[in-house]
Amino acid sequence: MNTLILGIGNLLLSDEAVGVRIIERLERDFRFPEGIELMDGGTAGMELMEYMASRDHLIVADAVLSDSAPGSVITLCDDEVPAFFSRKISPHQLGLCDVLSALHLTDEFPQRLTLVGVVPESLEPHIGLTSAIEAAIPVAMDRIVQLLRNDGCQIEHKGAVHAF
Repeated sequence: MNTLILGIGNLLLSDEAVGVRIIERLERDFRFPEGIELMDGGTAGMELMEYMASRDHLIVADAVLSDSAPGSVITLCDDEVPAFFSRKISPHQLGLCDVLSALHLTDEFPQRLTLVGVVPESLEPHIGLTSAIEAAIPVAMDRIVQLLRNDGCQIEHKGAVHAF
């Protein structure tokens, strides 16, 4: 298995940081088998291309605009992902679309692409997540762990028994 779980977001814009915070908590709470890589992509764009290239599965955690309520967790797969990012909420999403397009052109597009997105409540300049988004992080983590388990990965929780 050659999987990258990529969290992207801007830590200075409140809930826009949710993708990065999801990665931090996954690293803190779980042990992942060889072949599963977690990465804080911050607000990088094309710089991420080499890390995203030729993956069996690329899972992106990010804040996403949607008509759903703040804190809603949205999961999109494969061709749904680039289309969804036509509604941009931050500069890194333009970069993500560019990277995905470049990966198509170089025949290095991941075999599977999944977006686990959280609808933000606030994108105001502020360090820290709103309570609605804090509450959504375990839901998003559960989705990611379930995706990996569906791929046949053995994911181990580091602490007390965690119901997934």
